[in-house]
Amino acid sequence: MTQYIMLQGTSSHVGKSILTTALCRIFYRMGRQVVPFKAQNMALNSYVTRQGLEMGRAQVAQAEAAGLEPAVDMNPVLLKPTGNSCSQVIIDGLPIGNMSARDYHKGYSLRAFSAVTEALERLKQRYDTIVIEGAGSPAEVNLRDHDIVNMRVAKYLRAPVLLVADIDRGGSLAALVGTLELLEPEERDLVKGLIINKFRGDISLFTPAVDFLEQKTGKPVLGVIPYIEKLGIDEEDSVSLDDKPRVPQTGDVQIAVIQTPKISNFTDFDSLAEEPDASLYYVRTVEELGHPDVIILPGSKNTTEDLRWLRASGLADCLSLQVKRGTPVIGICGGYQMLGQSIYDPHHTESDFSEVAGLGLLPVTTTFADWKQTYQVQALCRPFSFMGETLQAGRLGGYEIHMGQTDVAPGAVEPFVVCQRSGRDCSLTVGTAREDGLVFGTYIHGLFDNDPFRRDMINILRRHKGLAPLPVQRNYRAEKERSYDRLAAVTAQHLDMDTILRIMRDSGL
Repeated sequence: MTQYIMLQGTSSHVGKSILTTALCRIFYRMGRQVVPFKAQNMALNSYVTRQGLEMGRAQVAQAEAAGLEPAVDMNPVLLKPTGNSCSQVIIDGLPIGNMSARDYHKGYSLRAFSAVTEALERLKQRYDTIVIEGAGSPAEVNLRDHDIVNMRVAKYLRAPVLLVADIDRGGSLAALVGTLELLEPEERDLVKGLIINKFRGDISLFTPAVDFLEQKTGKPVLGVIPYIEKLGIDEEDSVSLDDKPRVPQTGDVQIAVIQTPKISNFTDFDSLAEEPDASLYYVRTVEELGHPDVIILPGSKNTTEDLRWLRASGLADCLSLQVKRGTPVIGICGGYQMLGQSIYDPHHTESDFSEVAGLGLLPVTTTFADWKQTYQVQALCRPFSFMGETLQAGRLGGYEIHMGQTDVAPGAVEPFVVCQRSGRDCSLTVGTAREDGLVFGTYIHGLFDNDPFRRDMINILRRHKGLAPLPVQRNYRAEKERSYDRLAAVTAQHLDMDTILRIMRDSGL
């Protein structure tokens, strides 16, 4: 019989995703057939499965921690904000359209719950343990009737719930007590324990608080998890952008990422941020940009709006000036589209504008379609000029998520060639570079996760500054596996796993 444990939080960004990842790894190391699950995810970071289906990035990390290939049953409902209280709704990995928050919560969400239950039934047939993540808080009384990700899932499965609070944000005791008070009696009974997350300092000084919580709520505190520095694990959504560096840190090579309002898939740059000789930071103004060695224009959930924002903020003119001064600019997906000459939107997929001028830094034009292209890809990076040197990395792995078709001017440099899409052989160019080696762009997400490409690019930037090149510093995939092991070890040390296992067994009786 399948056993369950569910993590819900007193609010967003209390660490539910990371603790779900930790439990997946802990159970995986126990030899269990464990799978992560989140009924509905609202996130700008998404991923494409081998089947070409889209899912939340946090569940991908959880799947990796569980030793599994990511699959959309782990996240059957995905909401991708597009702006103006509107989101693209993705069910079972496929977009079904854009909806306002009101239309979704008041009219569609309960219908989407059928996708949730169907995914759960399939997972129950294959796995003996399901670690379930909630979203936000279960105590949002205005959303309770239409909620499909917190207590509705717990009640459907009769799953025991652990309630998580973030003490680093302050007010964790009040948040736990208040959340429990706002739950219905049946919901409160499903909460079997409390977890205090991100604790700093002397744990012995917290004992009176633990005693108070247990007496006040009648629920055991099953763990006080310390704040873990530099996890090296993909983060869930745009809330985590608030924690990103805003100024260059220590590092030989300074990498600036333009944080547009509709930025998406910023996990593309985590591997760069982990390089010991690189300093990656996010900027929103001309003043914050400073003097980086390279500038990256990231993916976007609304390329047209972000392009207009670049102009209004002055960053569009600044990027052109930086290129004239010799600073290279790289565009990924939506960023690649923005670097071109024009963007056409005949179906008004993103906005009311039929045409918007691009930044004019690459000889390409993009036309939006009313359907999304989503593929896992294997690609070849042909040698091309970058900063006066030859950048070459051979084979690459990654994925595509984009609405547009980009046309390239005759004779342009096209270094990125996809040779396999979702397991099918092909030969398609998905990127363009300038002959002067100062600007290039591509549709390949995960480009910098490829160790040879990442190191070759950084070494060219090093040599340009008069610094000696370095060998590959990190095996990104192996580092992630070590990060999962580290997270699991720390979490297991500070969680009462014996009690959690008993709670899971008892709930299945």
